[in-house]
Amino acid sequence: MDILRGRKMKFKPIYLYGVILIIVVVLLIIFSQGKDSNQDPEMMGLQSENIPDDDIHNQLKTQESNPTKDNVTENFHKRMAELKQAVDNSPNDTIKIKDYADFLAAAHKTEEAIQMYDRILKIDPKRTDIYFSITLLYYNRKDLLKAEEYNEKVLKYDPTNSMALYNRGALAATRGDKEKARTIWEKIINDDPDSEVGNLAKQSLTRL
Repeated sequence: MDILRGRKMKFKPIYLYGVILIIVVVLLIIFSQGKDSNQDPEMMGLQSENIPDDDIHNQLKTQESNPTKDNVTENFHKRMAELKQAVDNSPNDTIKIKDYADFLAAAHKTEEAIQMYDRILKIDPKRTDIYFSITLLYYNRKDLLKAEEYNEKVLKYDPTNSMALYNRGALAATRGDKEKARTIWEKIINDDPDSEVGNLAKQSLTRL
């Protein structure tokens, strides 16, 4: 456990601001990929209402309508492989790389996700959205030094970015420097009190 000014560091993941995919989004992607929009009209008659109403067929209908652990896992790995293949086929396509990186991040494959995000930055080093994604990954791993490093890179390219400024305060609060966090957040509130980040800063001040 890191020690700051003689106190144990309290890690508060509720502070940091940013956008990152969650596993629910992954599942939505998986199941949306499984739908066949070009289904043959001849096959449309084979629907649940046309299946005989007996115990065996009712069990089949239940299995079709309720995803199981096995088919979710299968679809997950299939989608992962598809995204990886898309990157392999177009190694400089930052959209495809980001799709794959986001999926890896949502699947908690942090190291692999960071590698993919870094790959985007080698192509376009001014991608502040990518710096945000990496900041959050490191923050969730409690690696505050790396989280600060990438958050400051956002401010290098966009010095007035309110989200990154808010995160600077969040990282200070997480380290136990409440006064620094308070100063940063109060400035955000003064500059833009009714913005999304301004409202978040107000909420965060109440938790200091």
